[in-house]
Amino acid sequence: MLKENLAMLRNIHGFSQEEIAERIGISRQAYAKWESGATVPDVEKCRLLAELYGTTVDSLIRTETAEGIGEIPPAPKGKNIWGSVTINDRGQLVIPKGARDKFGLTGGQRLIVLGDEEGIALVPAEVFEEKMKKAMELISVRN
Repeated sequence: MLKENLAMLRNIHGFSQEEIAERIGISRQAYAKWESGATVPDVEKCRLLAELYGTTVDSLIRTETAEGIGEIPPAPKGKNIWGSVTINDRGQLVIPKGARDKFGLTGGQRLIVLGDEEGIALVPAEVFEEKMKKAMELISVRN
């Protein structure tokens, strides 16, 4: 759990164990023990690590897995990774339960599909429409 996340996040961010140790005020050996699982950091050091990696303490100490992928790194603070979905032959997919629960999504609810060159996003229609209404109001005030 924690040890895997520490190693994964350090490698993703391109830090050495020594760089991380310096940033949070410990020895490289102490940090190496955390990554090996021989010891664990105290709560304050977990907070510093979470800040350094842009995640939360909760995400730092949990191991998340995604179907077909395996272990995944902790999501950045304010972001979520719910795993992967498969589009069936009819173009349908099932939104993971964690995402449905987080956003209160229910059957029959309208979602707006947004996208760019990298992928797509689903936004509840009411949220999108409210933001568009505010944007249009700002445009009309400026003109």
